[in-house]
Amino acid sequence: MTDYVIPDPEPKEIDEKLSLELRYLAQNAVLKGKPSGAEKCENCVYYLENTADLSYCWHPKLRILVGAQWWCQWWEELGEAQ
Repeated sequence: MTDYVIPDPEPKEIDEKLSLELRYLAQNAVLKGKPSGAEKCENCVYYLENTADLSYCWHPKLRILVGAQWWCQWWEELGEAQ
């Protein structure tokens, strides 16, 4: 048995870079934790796994994990994507 203690996490340069990128995404996107009427991530063409409560959004301007009940301005009904 060792006396090694796990150090407290410290932000790295990459964490700061990702934080800025996500901040810009949040400022440019309307991403809500609630549906907009019948429009919600789980019935959007960009929601990768529409049977999951949490899934990947593959819209080119988002590309993050989102909840099934969320909504964003890029919502597109299944079958509408070009």
